[in-house]
Amino acid sequence: MKKLLALLLTAVMLLALVACGGNNTGNNGGNDTANNGTSDTGDTGDAGAVDIKIGVICVHDENSGYDMAHIEGITTACEELGIDMANVTFKYNVAEDQKCYDAAADLADSGCDIIFSDSYGHQAFMLQAAQEFSDVTFVACTGDQAGVAGQSNFKNIFPYTYESRYVSGVVAGMKLKELMDAGTVTDPKIGYVGAYPYAEVVSGYTAFLLGIQSIVPEAYMEVQYTNSWFDLTKENETALALMENGCVIIGQHADSTGAPSAVQAEHEKGKEVYSVGYNIDMLSVAPDAALTSSQNVWSVLYKATLEKFIAGEEIPADFACGYAMGAQTISALGSACAEGTQEAVDAAWAGIKDGSLNVFDTSKFTVDGKTVDSYEVDFSIIDFNTGDVVFEGPVVNVIENGVFQESVQRSAPYFDLRIDGITELN
Repeated sequence: MKKLLALLLTAVMLLALVACGGNNTGNNGGNDTANNGTSDTGDTGDAGAVDIKIGVICVHDENSGYDMAHIEGITTACEELGIDMANVTFKYNVAEDQKCYDAAADLADSGCDIIFSDSYGHQAFMLQAAQEFSDVTFVACTGDQAGVAGQSNFKNIFPYTYESRYVSGVVAGMKLKELMDAGTVTDPKIGYVGAYPYAEVVSGYTAFLLGIQSIVPEAYMEVQYTNSWFDLTKENETALALMENGCVIIGQHADSTGAPSAVQAEHEKGKEVYSVGYNIDMLSVAPDAALTSSQNVWSVLYKATLEKFIAGEEIPADFACGYAMGAQTISALGSACAEGTQEAVDAAWAGIKDGSLNVFDTSKFTVDGKTVDSYEVDFSIIDFNTGDVVFEGPVVNVIENGVFQESVQRSAPYFDLRIDGITELN
């Protein structure tokens, strides 16, 4: 069996780091379930596309906003390309351990031509499968190894998440300014429910604060980590703790509705607090308190990848894109948003698209009171259990022309500067 032989291959590091959307708390129950889609789009599309068999490995299921965004993304991409959903096999609740390799190998054995996984913790096991099944393409979303692993059938894709984080921060900033102008709020303190202190989370919450500060320069933020990507109770409790500490707007990089629900409950008690969510529109759980959510449009990345695959073109080892290609957006503005918010949002998007607005413009923030003129990132891959270098990568100065070049050297975020105005509570 290929699966048994693969276990004898070169050892692949087991990263403790977990992806956006990942979960190492055991909430999945470790249950693998494969479901074939049954909807027929009725669109014949590209004749070559009809014959493709696609596998999709999800760390959770449709109950997770993060996974739902991926499910909708691959479904939309297939519909637009004329790929019958009967040719797509989903495996849900696949833990970030050897079960991911098992799922990937099962999909390859069943004839899938290209296999996607949606969580960073799946990556090492996807690479393991790619080393064994050389005739199948494996794409690990949110990963960071494809550019240095030297495995031609192994790829990474990730959107410019910092763009929608910044624009959702503009929405929050407009509300904060309204509250301060009215005298309702005097302390411009923002809270953020973060999953882990990883670059992906740091990049996102930094962009969020910079968006807020573009409207309210004196705004500052407290970040509290849950050490889990999906934990409804913990995210709820963390949001409550931040509000009790005086935070008036709560952002999040966590995958459940726990934080927005907590904000809505406090809002109903008369507290002047508001929420900015992630992945999905949170108005259903926080109709009065939700301002908007930052969102990734995964269908854009899936479609671009599948188009190249169908055409027989080389898929980049690292592929990233943002608003200019339609891969970033925010959800509908809530009724609590300040007057003029839509205009401010439109202006921000326009600036991002034409390049006049750079999210990580180094003149807009300091670290330890100083402007950051250069910053070297080592793109080697480290085994976080042993500290050993698994793949050698280049060391690159990622600041160019006064801008931190996020997701340019690789698709996965690597902005990990701790800028002034942000305090990590744990």
